[in-house]
Amino acid sequence: MPEISVEDLTLGGSLLQLVEAFWHVAVVVFQIVIPWTPLVAWVSFWLLAVNWVKYRAVLVKGGWTGLFFIGLMMILIWGLIAPPIDGVHHVFGLSLSNFVGKAVYVTALFSIMFLCGSVQLSGACGSLVCFKHEDEESADDGHSADHGHATAH
Repeated sequence: MPEISVEDLTLGGSLLQLVEAFWHVAVVVFQIVIPWTPLVAWVSFWLLAVNWVKYRAVLVKGGWTGLFFIGLMMILIWGLIAPPIDGVHHVFGLSLSNFVGKAVYVTALFSIMFLCGSVQLSGACGSLVCFKHEDEESADDGHSADHGHATAH
């Protein structure tokens, strides 16, 4: 059986401590990041997945009423399902009732949504967002030039 030197033991112990330290850092970072993931997902969706050129046209034509009623339903359902523990929301030093607090939160979410739209419409996203135009979709219709027929050789 070969002898294990003291240097090998201290090196192994040091590596184990290094791995342990990395693990603790990862746990702390995860605990900090995980509460913010729903907001990151919200911003990512409205910034990168929505074609704001089309969505703006829909809103201008009267789609804002549907958006208003969706927001109202968000406030009512969220207020009934998840009331605050102590009965009030504490926002910027104010004590707001359940539904008023939810209205503030939904308004903040809608404000973030419209901010994402204005960022995308300004062109700040650049090549991150590239939506296919309707003209290209209707011209192609999923068919190739040979309509699925193989050419004889």
